[in-house]
Amino acid sequence: MKEYTAVPHYLVELYTPNAAWRALPAESRQQFLNGIQAAMGDLSSLGVEVLALSETDGGIDRASEHRFLGIWRLPDAHVRDALLAGIKASGWYDYFDHVNAAGDAGGFATHLASLKLA
Repeated sequence: MKEYTAVPHYLVELYTPNAAWRALPAESRQQFLNGIQAAMGDLSSLGVEVLALSETDGGIDRASEHRFLGIWRLPDAHVRDALLAGIKASGWYDYFDHVNAAGDAGGFATHLASLKLA
């Protein structure tokens, strides 16, 4: 019997607070963020790793206009999709202009071959 091996997946988020976030009173912002923090506690049990959550560096060449980034390593696409569903359900997209990029743990040679065919 062939053993199943999960392929790690990565999720990159870029986001900026929008007008709805800026209009929230400080207490409402804190309440929302407390809910996010509570939900994050269970992620490690699913194999989710936070690689980076930070402000972006606007001083680099061709910098994104987004203010913040998140980089996640996930054990497989199912967990990635569950994380994305949780982000959406939290109301996050109501308060942040947000884009996602996701992919598996490909290598350099595979990537160059994909670019050749693009």
